[in-house]
Amino acid sequence: MDDTPADMVIILISGPESPKRLPSAFFLAATAAAAEQKVVMYFTGPATELLAKGRAEEIYPMQGGKSVAEFLKLATDNGVQVIGCLQSLELSGLTRDDVPADIPMMTPSAALPSLGAAGKVLTW
Repeated sequence: MDDTPADMVIILISGPESPKRLPSAFFLAATAAAAEQKVVMYFTGPATELLAKGRAEEIYPMQGGKSVAEFLKLATDNGVQVIGCLQSLELSGLTRDDVPADIPMMTPSAALPSLGAAGKVLTW
């Protein structure tokens, strides 16, 4: 994360167990980023599983609809920065090798100062 405070942080805790909750978080993040706000999504708890290679491609909030990977791509294409929780990754039985190299992984204590400095913090 750079030193400029985010305008909005979305702390995503919802994961594969609640797929219908996910699209709204990504739409909100993408819309704010498209409006030139600096947006960070911090994936923690069960949401960290969505960052595992190939996992988001398997989850469909609506049968016949888009995958979570497509919603995530919409957000990142609009400039949303994605960060994962390293401790949650380990709690999920995953390792750093299970997540694409371009996704930063941070402990909560390392992420919290930057996340807390945001203009708005939403938990999903």
